[in-house]
Amino acid sequence: MSRWQAFRHSPYYPAVVVSLLAAFGAALFAGSYTYALANPTPHRMPVAVAGEPETERARGYVAALEKELHTTLRVRAYPDYPQAVDAVERQQVFAVVREQGQGITLAVTSASGASVAELLKTAGPAAGKALGVPVTVTDLKPLHSGDPRGLALFYITLAAVIVGFLGAIQLGVHAPRLTPGERIAAVAAYSVLGGFLLCATVDWLLGAVPLPPVCWPQLMLTMFTAGMVFTVFNTFFGRWALLPTWGLLVLLGNPASGGPVSWPLLPSPLGLIGRWLPPGASVNALHNAVYFAGHQHLQPYLVLLVWAAVSAAIFWTWRHRHPGGR
Repeated sequence: MSRWQAFRHSPYYPAVVVSLLAAFGAALFAGSYTYALANPTPHRMPVAVAGEPETERARGYVAALEKELHTTLRVRAYPDYPQAVDAVERQQVFAVVREQGQGITLAVTSASGASVAELLKTAGPAAGKALGVPVTVTDLKPLHSGDPRGLALFYITLAAVIVGFLGAIQLGVHAPRLTPGERIAAVAAYSVLGGFLLCATVDWLLGAVPLPPVCWPQLMLTMFTAGMVFTVFNTFFGRWALLPTWGLLVLLGNPASGGPVSWPLLPSPLGLIGRWLPPGASVNALHNAVYFAGHQHLQPYLVLLVWAAVSAAIFWTWRHRHPGGR
């Protein structure tokens, strides 16, 4: 037997492989979050201008704001202020510009994205100063007092995603003889209880953010989806299933979710991909339920349902390949 073959069959080979994966995984983890979150930059941010026709002062202010932000804004004109505010409620724009007297009012909405609102609160007055126009900044929909930085919903989703697939990992370790149907039922069971306890902890126990009843089934679906994604990878990759699961849901999905940094400030590819992955869909669904209950979107729920249904269907179809069962 050659030295290489002897090494391959020794206990040191898997130890070296795991050590290398852990080292490179740490670098990838830091790199993905640094790339997405360390230097948020606006990309084609949608902004409303209220009042028709647009005045020369309003157009000049928008140009000055674009210069201050180092980007091109997607400007949408509305005949009056109420219609512009309705566009904010529908999450079509992130701010409203309107002329009032001799100055400009810039209405931001922290609930649409705290990072975007903070950026506009700084850039808005600076743009007015450069133009020689007084600017008043208001917040149309501030965040809840228990979550002043708007991160609670991201942390809830992070917990649901990570515990969702960790639960499936532990089922594989401690309950390997579950049949395919029992395995799916077990993932569903801890997802139902976990979703409820997440809501109870954040809302009832800590009082950070009031979570509407729809958040329970939504978080349950998030945990179930994460658990079934790991189960599918476990079916095809066996003991290495954590690698693609971690890559998809944590390295890519969480930074691109729009939770810590809103989508208009993410690098363009992440801003586009993030909302079609389970973490981004979960953050979006929670965000809509908590702050925009009157204009909730169906898309994030459909994304989670499709991921859950497709993952369960793939596992069931190729269940004979899963390393567990009886």
